[in-house]
Amino acid sequence: MNDRIIEQLKFCKDKNKRISFLVGAGLSAESGIPTFRGKDGYWVSGSKNYKAEEIGTYRMFQVASQEVWKWFLYRKSITEAAKPNQSHYMLKEMEELLTDQFALISQNVDSLHRKAGSSEDRTFLIHGDFDFVRCGDECSNALYPFPKEIPLENRNKDLITDAEWAALRCPRCGEDLRPHVLWFDEYYDEKYYKRDSVLRISKETGILFILGTSGATNLPRTITENVLSKNGMVVEVNIEDSYFSKLLEGKKNGISIRQETSPFLTELKNDLEKWW
Repeated sequence: MNDRIIEQLKFCKDKNKRISFLVGAGLSAESGIPTFRGKDGYWVSGSKNYKAEEIGTYRMFQVASQEVWKWFLYRKSITEAAKPNQSHYMLKEMEELLTDQFALISQNVDSLHRKAGSSEDRTFLIHGDFDFVRCGDECSNALYPFPKEIPLENRNKDLITDAEWAALRCPRCGEDLRPHVLWFDEYYDEKYYKRDSVLRISKETGILFILGTSGATNLPRTITENVLSKNGMVVEVNIEDSYFSKLLEGKKNGISIRQETSPFLTELKNDLEKWW
């Protein structure tokens, strides 16, 4: 492990600074979930009838909610069958070690952090959560568990039955339920996506590890810039260059590491256990 990283971790321990992890779709690729913007990823290939950038929008939901749900039910079937990988378990074990100094900020909606045992209190899902749905008309702020009446095994993404559609009605007002995810034409907020919470955390962070994300959306960029502005260290771990690589280039408190996530987190956890 890089000596500068160890030195900064010890500084965080002494000064009670946050040790935060910002993760993206690359973290779940090892679990068989395609990255949104990688080759053959959902956001690139789209569905049978629409490009993903069109179907993954609130605008499309308003005019063709069944088509949107066909596609999201198929995506849900992929994530439901997936199992956490070593990276998810390493994050969970580091949370147990670091306790309240730990923060996990995740762009993933696939529920794998929950399956691995990460706590709800220290996990901030800034793009939503496939385990929940909510009213498409926002008759309330309530989040409902994903309907158990909808089978997910061997899902045909071009089919939705009458019984399944009936299960996707808001129990309060009867309008269409929607997936609890951030769509392309929507904005981050605190109510659903913990925007204010993670911005506060970013200003309390002494070291931020960026894992498996390209930096294509604005909130992760702002989080990173906040850490740097407060003289925190940012460590990017990725197998290829990204927005963050360019941002950190030449910065004394920035480190980019070309490595897969699981071995890096395993080494980090093993080093922390020696002296934390």
